[in-house]
Amino acid sequence: MKINRLETHDRLQYLIKQKDEIGICCQNIINKRPFGDRPFYIFAHKREIGLDEKFSLFLSGKYRDIGEVPTHRMIWQPRLTKPKAQTNSMLFKGYPGTDAVKVIWIIPERELWEQYTKGKLTQCEIVVESIHKFQHNREELEAQEADDPTDAEIDQIYREISQDASFKKVV
Repeated sequence: MKINRLETHDRLQYLIKQKDEIGICCQNIINKRPFGDRPFYIFAHKREIGLDEKFSLFLSGKYRDIGEVPTHRMIWQPRLTKPKAQTNSMLFKGYPGTDAVKVIWIIPERELWEQYTKGKLTQCEIVVESIHKFQHNREELEAQEADDPTDAEIDQIYREISQDASFKKVV
């Protein structure tokens, strides 16, 4: 098989850029300390953009034609609890006050799983391990961690957040 070295290099650079962007996005969320100094999860998942929103984006003038408008977006959600593992998602654990980010899973769309196996340009041990656990040991992916808050602590944190939000509206 003949490969175009320039095209291959460009794809590799694109993958490296994506990895950097994920790290930057996670760190930005951690720096905002949505739950104070408590460690928390960052759940990222891809969702389809509805036709009405797609049309609105097109009308913004940012895109030359409707074909250039993205069809999907990444939702980045800080959480106190682990979500259920699902395809087309990533889960990280952030630790405020540090640049430490623990990768819990990166599970791409099923159609892409083969691309991450050994010997491929996009080979990735974390993705392969995440896929394997998703298929054979999902309970491990979804298990509560030692530093996760209890249900009572979660209720207290959410009460504090809602009281703080109500106070800011009044002021």
